Formats: sequence, C-alpha cells, structure tokens
Amino acid sequence: MNDQKISELWHHLHWLSVLAQQGSYTAAAVRLGVSKAAMSQRIAELERAARVPLVQRTTRSVRLTEAGQRLVDDTRASFEQIEHSFAQVRDLAGVPSGLLRVTAPVAFARQQLAPRLADFLREFPDVRIELDMADRLSSLATEGFDLAIRHTARPPDTHVAWTLSTTHSVLVASKTYLRRAGTPQTPADLQVHNCLHYLRAQDTPTWTLERVRSKAKDERITVPVTGQLAANNSEALREAALTGLGIALLPDFSAQASLQQGKLVRVLPDWKPVGAFAEQLYAIRPYSPHVPRAVTAFVAYLRKELAPGFAA
Repeated sequence: MNDQKISELWHHLHWLSVLAQQGSYTAAAVRLGVSKAAMSQRIAELERAARVPLVQRTTRSVRLTEAGQRLVDDTRASFEQIEHSFAQVRDLAGVPSGLLRVTAPVAFARQQLAPRLADFLREFPDVRIELDMADRLSSLATEGFDLAIRHTARPPDTHVAWTLSTTHSVLVASKTYLRRAGTPQTPADLQVHNCLHYLRAQDTPTWTLERVRSKAKDERITVPVTGQLAANNSEALREAALTGLGIALLPDFSAQASLQQGKLVRVLPDWKPVGAFAEQLYAIRPYSPHVPRAVTAFVAYLRKELAPGFAA
C-alpha cells in the first residue's frame, strides 16, 4: 500500500474513532452528519485496506476488534490535537462561529433555555446549536458535547464550571385545588393533602421545610407526604398541579410562568422547601487549555439572562 493510498484513509480512521465513541452506526452517523450507509461503507473500505476485521457487529451495537481498538487508541491523540489546533485557528477570526453542542435537563431546556436561543443565534449568526434535551447525565467527552447545563449542588471536579443562577424550590397548587381541599397553614397540614412529589428512591417520601426569616436557625420540619402522582420530571408535576390534582414541590424555574400568570399560587409562603433540588445552575465542560469563542459567548449570554433568577 503506497503513501497516497494511506493518506486517503484519514477520514476513515476518524470515522472509526467516532464509531468507537458512539457504539452504533446510527449514533455515529448522526454525530458526523452523514448517512448510516455512508458510515458503513467507510468502515468496510477501511477493513479492506487493513486486511483484518476492525469491528464486531451485533444486532444492537458494535464494538471494536483488537486491531480496531489499537487503531483508535494510536490515532486518538492526533485527531484531538488536529481538532484543538483548528479550533484555535478558527477563533483567530475573533467572531464566535461553528457548531455548539449543548445538553440540558428536559424541563429546564424547554422552559428557560429554548426560548432564549433565538436571540443568541441572531446576535451570533455564524454559530449553530444542537440542543440535546435529556435528564440522563451525559458524558461530555464521550458523546461530543461542548457544554452541559447542570442543576446540581456540586459540579464534577474534573470539569470547568460557570455559575449561571441560583434557584429555589417552591410549593404550589391551583386555586381550584385549595378551594376544594383547603389551604395548609403549617407544614404538618401537608400530611392530609395530595402531594405531587418527585420520584426518588425512598420508601416514604418526605418534604423538609425551613421557616423564612425565622430568628431560630434550626426552625426546620420534615414531614412524610403521600400523593397520587410521583414523577421524575418537574413539568409533569406542574401540569398535574395546574389541573387541580394536588400540591406540587417544584424548582422555581418550572413554576415561574404559571405563578406569574396566576394559574398556580404559592403554598406555605412563609416556609422554604430545602434539600429537594439543588440550588445552583451551572454550565460545565471538560477542562481544556482552549475554550472556543462560541462557548464563552454562549456562557456569557446565559449568565446575563439567568442571573436575575426565577422569582415570580
């Protein structure tokens, strides 16, 4: 095999490394913006040139053979350096540009992030955004994300994190429900209400509340709650509360619009729920010596937009 033939395989090797990251032809094709057929053809061409199998195919996924893994391991650093160098050169233009892949929790992305994207993209017309809305915790490096929005108490130590906003938890219900079931006057009253709670690994769900503006630092109470609906998505709980089903404990960014419109009202406003959700929103990315201008511009935009918080 001559040098010219080897040089024609650089793209094939890169595609093999993406296939190794994604674990399936479909996911790799989406990541590269090509068809699944083109992906399969490139890998087959690479295997013919190498004269050994590089991929073991199953009905659900693919994994590399020993030869395929060796190729990926030996070339990964080179491709990462090429990508890093190109990003630095592109940024010399001084204008944010290129593809920005962002992952964010479903409820936050739908309610707070998606409505703000158009203004950012109009300000930076050379930037393209791919928004992945998922509640699972994605691996940024493995799945190729440039940035993740996390609602967490503590971002991972291996990543760079920017604080976007503080958040709070709120108890809310519709006026219809409160007229029918009565308005709780103390946290203990919640025990006789239909409490719509976040789905967690607990035998008996509990809500902890702390009195606002209390002189006693330890004026805190934990009450067991029961209800007809538990869900691992705050939008689902909010929608149930809007129909008058019960009292929901939500992050403020999920309740903000409904509170402002008067569709929901605060329950026990003199008490603050604690420990239910994290109180910080972060933008995070794996550490790298070079941060693309599109990332820094987007983070700056989000910090400006979200810094005021979500009070209704």
